[in-house]
Amino acid sequence: MTPIGTPETPLRVAIIGSGPSGFYAAEYLQKQKDLTVEIDMYDRLPTPFGLVRGGVAPDHDKIKSVTKVYDRIATNPKFRFYGNVEFGKDLTHDDLATHYHAIIYAVGAQTDRSLGIPGENLSGSHAATEFVAWYNGHPDFRDLEFDLTQETAVVIGVGNVAMDVARILGRTYDELAATDIADYALEALAKSNVKNIYILGRRGPAQAAFSSPEIRELGEMEAVDMIVAPEDADLDLLSSEEILKENDRTAERNIQVLTRYSTTPPTGKPRQIIMRFLVSPVEIMGTERVEAIKLVKNELYRDNKGSLKARATDETETIPCGLVFRSVGYKGVPLPGVPFDENTAVIPNIEGRVVTAAQNGQRVIGDYVVGWIKRGPSGIIGTNKPDSVATVEKLLEDMRAEKLLTPTSPSRTALESLLKERGVKVVTYADWQMLDALEIERGEALGRPRLKITRISEMLGVLAERQAEPNPTGD
Repeated sequence: MTPIGTPETPLRVAIIGSGPSGFYAAEYLQKQKDLTVEIDMYDRLPTPFGLVRGGVAPDHDKIKSVTKVYDRIATNPKFRFYGNVEFGKDLTHDDLATHYHAIIYAVGAQTDRSLGIPGENLSGSHAATEFVAWYNGHPDFRDLEFDLTQETAVVIGVGNVAMDVARILGRTYDELAATDIADYALEALAKSNVKNIYILGRRGPAQAAFSSPEIRELGEMEAVDMIVAPEDADLDLLSSEEILKENDRTAERNIQVLTRYSTTPPTGKPRQIIMRFLVSPVEIMGTERVEAIKLVKNELYRDNKGSLKARATDETETIPCGLVFRSVGYKGVPLPGVPFDENTAVIPNIEGRVVTAAQNGQRVIGDYVVGWIKRGPSGIIGTNKPDSVATVEKLLEDMRAEKLLTPTSPSRTALESLLKERGVKVVTYADWQMLDALEIERGEALGRPRLKITRISEMLGVLAERQAEPNPTGD
């Protein structure tokens, strides 16, 4: 039998999801010398790149430049992108097992964690993940509505996503118009009446998860004064000890920025971002919609494992507000026919190899996982690269040990015939490049970097029109 990974019998790998972790897995496979590998990447949307397109803030265009690397990976002759193909609907796990030696799940964490407090589902209370997807033009969220007539918004959480939400709420029209924010979001935010934006942290400033560039950026906005009370910038004894012990340079830099904000008087800008620490929401208040949020004051303590935790005191306060954005973390969702751990909201795995259960689970031969659906929503885009490499190393070990799937139809022709039989309108990478060029062209006409197409029906319609146009070269 011809070994897998040779020109005669290429290693066939399906990657479910086209975000950073999926592309980094593909890149590492492509870098293997003396290995012939065919990589087919699938995405439910017609557009690739996952959260780089649908999650990175529109005013962070430098971060999005990473897609140039993904372009190079995708244009490898042995790589194929199958957009507008939904796993579990258009193709099942059994289908993939018929056509591939290995399947890599790279679907990320697609929903948000709940607070579990009264009033969380009131009108005006939103998951930050939904707001982010809305202003980024994600087709699933583009028709959501946010009541921006309210004067006060509260953002719960102090991670980078929370910073993004606060920043987008505070940006001026001109600042936003210079980005690729969705056109309908730009129009809605231009009419926004939001003037006061609270950011609430459960623990102290030293434990905040935002990066130093993110917190600095809040103080560089045209129309926003940063408000930090001196007591919120002050470090308690436990936090000071922890920073010294861990030599945490990020925390030190963040404290320096917050201290500067706390000693800088407001300049009278039309909007304010007010940062608060050591507070937790205990109730979102209102009859039919959000009217206020009740907070409890916290204190830090060290648990029996030595970690700094927050616990509630008897002191409470209420902040009147009309909007609440819950930014307490992304959460994975299960895939049809794939093991899932409800407690950790990840696909259970051992070093990237999928198992049937987190405790004493059996190996699922040929199934692998990378990124947030492997380890939970932690880290930044670059964190996914070593994570994906580690998983692919296990896949290659299994290939050498002949512990992969044994597909009965290991060919793209058979796979594409199956999709055609099922009436799936596949969007190729060349199709995406056509949409990409059109979005940039439309944006340039308005003096913007890009005008996103945000409806799948429009994307497919545009592609159908372009493909129907006569070819002047006669090819």
